[in-house]
Amino acid sequence: MEFADLIVRLTQAIARGDGATAAACFGDEGVYHDIFYGAFAKPDIPRLVSDHFHRDACNFIWDIHDPVSDGRLGYARYVFSYDGRVAGSEGRRAVFEGVSICELRDGLLLSYHEVANTAPALAMLGFAPARLATIVERQGRALAARAEAAHHVQR
Repeated sequence: MEFADLIVRLTQAIARGDGATAAACFGDEGVYHDIFYGAFAKPDIPRLVSDHFHRDACNFIWDIHDPVSDGRLGYARYVFSYDGRVAGSEGRRAVFEGVSICELRDGLLLSYHEVANTAPALAMLGFAPARLATIVERQGRALAARAEAAHHVQR
């Protein structure tokens, strides 16, 4: 499957709550790395969709823009939105902008990662400044812990 079709199939399945179809976009060793909920191996992706995404939000829209791939790596910009269900965010709309970063093997996803501008969206949901700071700090620690960031933080 072409990357553009694959990434749209994945995101639209997640948006409608179809975890089985989302998981089918991954090879047997595939892993979905979510920016909030962590890493989920292929067999656990349906649970990520039902027990996390659709538990905490509803009315998803996930638009993919400018997908590109060399057959081994795929990238796509996205705009993603939903209505919050978490206590204090009920009925508020969050809009994220981000980039999907995918490793591919045999026409399927080996890994899905993303970089997203989360703080503005979480502020739209009404998250308190202290809660936003905790999330931003956690994301900063995760970035600093990655191998490709080592020489940036070890000065």
